[in-house]
Amino acid sequence: MKLYLIGTGTEGCRTLTKEAADAVAESDMLIGASRMLKPYIQSSKTCITEYKPDAILRILSESVCETVSIVFSGDTGFFSGARNLIAALPSADITVIPGISSAAAFSAKIGKSYENMRFLSLHGTSSNIAIQAAMHPLCFFLLGGSVHAADICKRLSEYHLPQVRVYIGQNLGYPDEQIVSGAAADFTEYSDDTLSVLVTENPDYLRYLPSAIPDSEFLRTNIPMTKSQVRCNIVSALRIRHDAVCWDIGCGTGSMSVEMAYRCPDGTVQAFDRNAEAVRLTAENAKRFSCDNIIASEGICPDVLKQAAAPDHVFIGGSSGNLSGIFAVIAEKNPAADIVISAVSLETLSQASDCFRLYGADCEIMQIAVTDTRKIGTHTMLDAQNPVFLIRGRLQCGAS
Repeated sequence: MKLYLIGTGTEGCRTLTKEAADAVAESDMLIGASRMLKPYIQSSKTCITEYKPDAILRILSESVCETVSIVFSGDTGFFSGARNLIAALPSADITVIPGISSAAAFSAKIGKSYENMRFLSLHGTSSNIAIQAAMHPLCFFLLGGSVHAADICKRLSEYHLPQVRVYIGQNLGYPDEQIVSGAAADFTEYSDDTLSVLVTENPDYLRYLPSAIPDSEFLRTNIPMTKSQVRCNIVSALRIRHDAVCWDIGCGTGSMSVEMAYRCPDGTVQAFDRNAEAVRLTAENAKRFSCDNIIASEGICPDVLKQAAAPDHVFIGGSSGNLSGIFAVIAEKNPAADIVISAVSLETLSQASDCFRLYGADCEIMQIAVTDTRKIGTHTMLDAQNPVFLIRGRLQCGAS
């Protein structure tokens, strides 16, 4: 059987390439979503409405057709089901014919170049929207499922980005195509259907990765806070991946959560604290810094950790005396997680070292002593902070 995997562009047969049109003409059977097959229903070809990979594989295994085309909307290489079929049919005679993606078509319609655009699909997810818009000049969001354009605009407004310009496109290439644009705050009640795309444009996007954010920029009360010069050393020691799951245990004001969040814009930071005021502050600072990949939870560790997603990186800024229990949960969920603990007392330093030793793991210990300056009259005086120990390590399976 000869298989063609075809990207149909934004409107069925009208946007097919000549190569794709020839492949469709050659095919005995066409498989795809009903919208893709509509132009061919009256033809002599066998048309089967199906888009789920498992069902398509079953249809192919039962078919006696010599040439089959499986048609996909947009482009076969842009958030397309073609990827799964290619992986499932490694020995098949497959020709992949790309089409015009919704990103290319919409960028042309709104007059934007897309080589520096961040592409994201929100099929099955609704997070990491604001932080992407904050960190990139242009973001393309492929909407679908339960996420609509108004949801994006509400999230941007809630996370201190109401002024970001949005371009919303519905039913691209079809007679009822609609394109609107304006500030995100103006479209929080906008009504659209599932065939929608959205582009954010943020001329004030972050042109650097924030580190050692000044303490004064955070909302604060009397809740403890990891100071700026210490934070930059901690995030460096954690070596956070862009798509990681991070834990911030004893999150306080959320200053560490924010710096961690900027380093995993495709992941999440799960912040924990037993103090309700600390959790509230962390949530507010997450909004202040457009970090919608932070989830703040109130609870006592290690109990609250047991239902959390397995971490890749863990910062422990406060354990309330439960350090050994926290280590036990980390070891169970992911013993390969990177762990950094901050300690201001010798007792905490000793406990942290003992916990790593219990799991047969080496740890690195660094002591930081930061001294600021302050003006007293015409003189500049030294203003020393308390020394802080940072203990870094990775567990090994099995306690000694």
